[in-house]
Amino acid sequence: MGTKSYYPEEVKWKVIEMKKEGISNDEIMKQLGIKNRTQIKTWMNWYRTGQTYRFSQQVGKQYSYSKGTGDLSEVEQLKLKNKHLETQLEILKKYQEIERSWSRKSL
Repeated sequence: MGTKSYYPEEVKWKVIEMKKEGISNDEIMKQLGIKNRTQIKTWMNWYRTGQTYRFSQQVGKQYSYSKGTGDLSEVEQLKLKNKHLETQLEILKKYQEIERSWSRKSL
């Protein structure tokens, strides 16, 4: 079996930002030194399902200890929630932008 790689939380958030900008998985892997494309897909899935608390957990601890946001202080929970809501807002703005461009093309 291979060894597990540890990526800091900042790298995981950078991946999310880069994916939102439309950068390919291969480019992200090259720029950030990520070894496996599946890792990017996992982080994106966690992000989409609101499980961003997993970004701060140690390798292998997500499943064995089932630690969620309840283990974080109230301030840390609010910071995570704020970051999640800000990202959702960015996605909605981009969606509206795309929708407007489609409606302009159909005219």
